Amino acid sequence: MRIISKIFDTQHKNSGLDNRDLKYTLRNDPEKTDCDKVRDILIRTGFFSDEEVIVAIELIEEKLSIGEKSTYKFIFAESGGAMLGYTCFGHIPLTKESYDLYWIAVDPSKQGYGIGRLLLEKSEDMIRELGGVHAYAETASRKQYTPTRRFYSSCGYKKAAYFPDFYTPGDGKVVYYKKLQSLQKM
Repeated sequence: MRIISKIFDTQHKNSGLDNRDLKYTLRNDPEKTDCDKVRDILIRTGFFSDEEVIVAIELIEEKLSIGEKSTYKFIFAESGGAMLGYTCFGHIPLTKESYDLYWIAVDPSKQGYGIGRLLLEKSEDMIRELGGVHAYAETASRKQYTPTRRFYSSCGYKKAAYFPDFYTPGDGKVVYYKKLQSLQKM
């Protein structure tokens, strides 16, 4: 298991919720128990269909099965054995420097601690280390996804494309883009 960041201390930004410090670690190598933990988070967010949850778990299983031959990369945030959130991203086939952020999800009870932002930043760091320059994230256009779209915008992503009725009638795909600064410029 490669731990990419040892311990992060955060406080909840919303004073109406639990304000105790939250300490957690980040790692990028999946473990078999991650399948059930990620499934649980995805279901509890209420954002993902049954089919989407199945695909997310298949990507973890692929990485567990074939290891570094898989093009999927992961970062998992955990505290005391509990999964707090994760990202899955990978190089876009037939491109030189472009990466897709396939999944980012945080346990609903831990949202607002900055875990999602940190997971995204660490994903961008890994993309840079892998030679990536362009990061893309896609999401739905439904009203339910307004916080998701606001999140990407607040992290420096720009709306790059919109495909009406992509997922279902009335639910389009919104693609966000960010050009990543090189590690030397940071």
